[in-house]
Amino acid sequence: MLTDLDDLTDKIEQLVVISQRFHQHNQALLAELDRARAECDETRVAIEQLRTERDALRLQRDQLAAKIDEAQVRLNAILEKLPTQNPAEGQMDLLGTPGGENA
Repeated sequence: MLTDLDDLTDKIEQLVVISQRFHQHNQALLAELDRARAECDETRVAIEQLRTERDALRLQRDQLAAKIDEAQVRLNAILEKLPTQNPAEGQMDLLGTPGGENA
C-alpha cells in the first residue's frame, strides 16, 4: 500500500510538472499571439497610410493630366490661329533671303 501511495505521489508530481510546463508554454504562445496581433495592427495602419498616399498621388496625376489636356487644347487653338504658309516659303524664310540663297 505504501508503494502504491509513493507511485501515486510520483505520478501526481509528474502531472504537476507537466501542467506547469503546459501553462508556461501556453503563456508564451499567448504573448507571441499578442505580439503578432500588434504587428498586424501596425501593418494595417501602414497599409491605410499607403492607400491614402496612393489616392492622393492618383488625384494629383489626374489633375496634371487634365491640365496637360487643357494646355494641349489651348496650344492647338493658338496654332490654328497662326497664319499658314506654304512649306517651301517657310523653308526659304528660314534661310534668311528672299530667294532662299545665302549671300
